[in-house]
Amino acid sequence: RKAVACAPRRERPEWMLSVSVGLDTISPLMWAIEQGNFEAADAIIRDLLTIRADRDRYYFGADALFSRHPDIIGCLRAEAPSLLWTLLDGLVWRSRKVECGARRAIYFCKHLLIRQDGTPATFVEDICSGMDVKLVCHPIAAHIIDLLWARVATRTMFIRHLLLVVAVVTFTVSQAIFDRHL
Repeated sequence: RKAVACAPRRERPEWMLSVSVGLDTISPLMWAIEQGNFEAADAIIRDLLTIRADRDRYYFGADALFSRHPDIIGCLRAEAPSLLWTLLDGLVWRSRKVECGARRAIYFCKHLLIRQDGTPATFVEDICSGMDVKLVCHPIAAHIIDLLWARVATRTMFIRHLLLVVAVVTFTVSQAIFDRHL
């Protein structure tokens, strides 16, 4: 925290995700994960996913995190499953105000649904392959699974089942007609 405390808000994600060492650039986040320093990785993830503001704009490091590490979910699932909760919690903003017994929440799930190149993200595959039931029940994971089911899978399943029913009805009618004429 002390190393990036003097970083301007705009450059803070760059300082945490890219450090030049000679001719190479490494990511302190990935280095901490690979070395097993999960406390440092946790601090980096929390700091990146903290919403900051100045007079001109808001700053949130999710775009920088997922552009530098598009496979961060799979990497965390494989090497540091405990950090997945920190990452997913950081992608949820909850209001401090309680209105009518409810609290507003914003889910920052763009990067969990689609990659920067426009291809579908592998978030659902990654969390399901980990066989962690508690992780699948995380609010943002449940929201994404519900969103994918409601907007993509339901229509596809309905069309496939409709085609199956049409095929069965056609087969049954054709068998009834052919039995009478033969």
